[in-house]
Amino acid sequence: MIRQSHSEARELIVSEAIQDVVRELRLVDVADYIAFMRLEQFACISDIVDSAAELFFMPGTLRLGPGGEAIVNWDEAPKILLDLELRPRGATIYFTLHLMDRRAGVEVNYVSFDAPDPCPEKNTAFLRNAISSARIRKTQPLLEAF
Repeated sequence: MIRQSHSEARELIVSEAIQDVVRELRLVDVADYIAFMRLEQFACISDIVDSAAELFFMPGTLRLGPGGEAIVNWDEAPKILLDLELRPRGATIYFTLHLMDRRAGVEVNYVSFDAPDPCPEKNTAFLRNAISSARIRKTQPLLEAF
């Protein structure tokens, strides 16, 4: 993929948006991810992603994409790559989540807008707002007057 000047800003938007989901995904043992991938049980990984995402996003906003990869070698910590799709209203972001031993990273592969603007900065601003609108926010309880 050819990196564009706005790619880094969009990766930052996505990584900030999913950081809570990533914390949930890290609760699953790395050996489980490896086993599911080796046995091609991607439906199990999809369930894990859906369960983690439902805590923070509207239904259907974040889901597993076409697959993933487990990189396991004798001389380094395992690395889990998950192809994910973030689908706020008006856009679809296809990206890869890199889960490593002490950190995580996001690589945006492609962004599709339903109604793109010719200005990349406006599209990036739209993306930020659309993702924010798709998040589930904690609400303050109503105070009852007695």
